[in-house]
Formats: sequence, C-alpha cells, structure tokens
Amino acid sequence: MSTTESTSTGPAPSSPPGRPRPSRTGPVPATPADQVLSASDEIKRRGLRKMKTIATGALVLMAVIFVVAFSLEDRYPWLGYVRAMAEAGMVGALADWFAVTALFRRPLGLPIPHTAIIPNRKDAIGSSLSEFVATNFLSESVVREKLAAFSVAQRVGEFLARPEAAKRVTAELASAVRGISNVLSDDQVADLLEKMARRKIDETKIGPPLGRIAAEVFARGDHRPFVDMVADRCYEWIRDNYTSVSRVVSQRAPSWSPRFLDDIVADRIYNEVLNFARAVKDDPQHQLRLSLDVFLGEFAQDLQHDEATIERAESIKDQVVGNAEVRSLATSFWQSVKDSLLRAAEDPDSPLRRSVTDGLIGFGRRLQDDPELTAKVNGWVADVAGYIARNHARNITGIIDDTIARWDGEATSRKIELQVGRDLQFIRINGTVVGALAGLVIYTLAQLLLT
Repeated sequence: MSTTESTSTGPAPSSPPGRPRPSRTGPVPATPADQVLSASDEIKRRGLRKMKTIATGALVLMAVIFVVAFSLEDRYPWLGYVRAMAEAGMVGALADWFAVTALFRRPLGLPIPHTAIIPNRKDAIGSSLSEFVATNFLSESVVREKLAAFSVAQRVGEFLARPEAAKRVTAELASAVRGISNVLSDDQVADLLEKMARRKIDETKIGPPLGRIAAEVFARGDHRPFVDMVADRCYEWIRDNYTSVSRVVSQRAPSWSPRFLDDIVADRIYNEVLNFARAVKDDPQHQLRLSLDVFLGEFAQDLQHDEATIERAESIKDQVVGNAEVRSLATSFWQSVKDSLLRAAEDPDSPLRRSVTDGLIGFGRRLQDDPELTAKVNGWVADVAGYIARNHARNITGIIDDTIARWDGEATSRKIELQVGRDLQFIRINGTVVGALAGLVIYTLAQLLLT
C-alpha cells in the first residue's frame, strides 16, 4: 500500500445552499491542525502505524496465498478454493484500502475524482458538522428537555446547601471582586458615580421632598436636640466672651460719650444678653424657641408648595452640584467602598463573607425545600437557555466553521486520521476477511451448482 500524500487539495467548495454560514471577511489564514502533538496523540500515532501494518500485512498475506495457490492449482485442484478465497480477499482489501485512503488523500497520488475528501471539502464538512450540532444538540426542544430532566435548581440547591461548597463560591466571588477592582479605573468609576448622581439630582426637584422630610422631622420634634445644642453653645460663648461683647458696645458708642458710661452700658447690655441666652437655654417653652418652631414649620410647607422657595432651593442645589468638591466626594466614596470591599474579600472571617456564605447556604436550602421557588428558577433557566438556543445556536456552533476554516487542508486530514484512522484500519482488515469468505462461498457455490 502506498502512503504517498498528495499536496494538491484543490479549492474548498462552498457550503450547500440553504445552510447559514458565519460571515467572515477577507481570507482566513490556514493554521496547522497537528503542528504540535500531545503525548496522547503520539500514542495514537503509534497505534495507527501498527494497525496500518497489520492491515497491509493481511493484504500481502492474501497476495502470497493467491500466488502459491494459483501456481499449484493444476497439480492440486482443491487449491482452487484457496485461490478464490485469496483473490476475493485481495479485492476486498484493495477496495477498502482505496475507500479509507480516499478520505484523507489521493490514493497513489493519482487525481482520481472524489478522493482526498477531507482536505478538499473540509469547509463543507465543518459547516455540516456545525449545522448537525446546532440542529440535534442545541435545538430549543432538546435544550428544554435536557434541563427539565437535569433540574438545575435542585442540583444547585444541593450544592449550595453544603457549607464547604458555599464557602468555595464565596471565595470565587471574592476573587471576582478583586479582579473587577483591578480592571476598573478609579477615575472612570468616579466619573460614572458623579454623572449618575448629577443626572438623578437634575431630574428631581429637591424642594418638595426636602420639605416633606423637614415637616415630619419638625412635627416629631426631632430638631429640638439640635436647638438645645445651639442654645447651649450660644450661652457658653456669650458667657466666656465678655470682652468681645463690651468691645462691640464701645465701638458703637458716640465719640463724645464718657468711657465710664460706655463701660456701664456695655456691662448692662452684656448681662441682659447673657440672661436672655440663659433663659433660652433653660426654658424649653421659651418664646424664641416656640417662634423658631413656627418658622421651621412654615419653611417646610414653603419648600413643598411655594414656587419662589422651591426655585431658591433649586438654585442652591445647582450651586452645590456644580461645586468641584462633588467629584472629590464621588472619588472618595468609591475609594472607601472599594477599600472596604477588598478588605472584606481578603478576610475569610469578615462579616461580609460570612454573611454571603450564610445567604448562599440559606438559598440552597430554599431551593431544596421550596417547590415553588425551585419551579420558578428552573423556568427562568429554561427560558434563558431556550432563548439562546432559538436565536443563537448557529452562532455558537459557528466556532466549528471558523476553526476548521483556519486549518490547513492537509494538516486537517492528518489530524482527523490520527484520531479515527486506527479504527478505520479495521475496515480494511474486515474487508480482507469478509472478501475472502465471500470469495470462498461464491467459488464453492459455483462448483456445486454450475459444474
């Protein structure tokens, strides 16, 4: 048997009409399909060579038997049976050698039509294989049927309910958080947060919601501790700053006023202001406090209903949002959140990771014990998988087309032969044996019935 390989593969024909092919622009560079052989491929190559030797040996054996039987048939007529058997065995061996070889190369290098099928038609074979996988393995009905039998929710629940599995998932999530933090640029995230905040603030009038919140706060009296603090601080400042108060009085006094008279007036005014501040501090029902409550309540209502007040609040909002400190706030906020997440992700005993682990375990147990939730999750998974299979199955299997299209024809042939050639050599051996038996039976029947 000749193992000569033809270098002429011819142009690859286009895929059959009606079969969609993933679009490719420009020539696709051919890449060797068997450029580097793995250890398992080396074992397969040795096995292929061994089987080729055995199959070729069977053909040679039939040829030797045929020559011997043909030479001695006149002296020993019974050798006619052996000759017929060997002759048919050679025919079967040669026919199957031709069939197997024609798949991968041109037999004896001869340009026989419909040979070297794989090198010449690899693109069409890839398209057919891709179409076959998409139709028979990724069709919506098949995908839904397999998912229904698999029960994704139940299996996920069984997995997550195991503490060690939940911890492993949490660890993977922590790794993902670290990866995302490395990929994301702090400036980009800060820009995004700033833009989101600005857009949301611009879309919302701040006056009415702020007025509603203020009205509730004032109605409950939650502002009074703050008023107490302000009153205390005012009283303390006046008590500790006699000189500042008296200086104001002296500066406001007429130039012709005697100094001692200014001191008396300043001392009297200071004592009155101090007594007034003490009274406001000590008396929760002081008139100033009650007047302040009324003012704050009216202001809260104005924020909700008075157009002038609402517009002033909007103007203040625009000034605040336009301040350069907003970006700095967004940056510091993201940095703080990121640092907190990274610290929590790095620490296996952090409250965040424990909380995530406990949540996963609880969710897994719910998936096991709650048939309604299980049915919902299975339905969602089936719908998503069904949508992908219905709309993108051919795009998914298109990787088969693209991969085979990039392979060199001869290299593809050698690669496929390496994977399945050993089994194909059994066809040659079987052809030799079956041909020999068929030849013996035919010759025997002919002798019995025709002579």
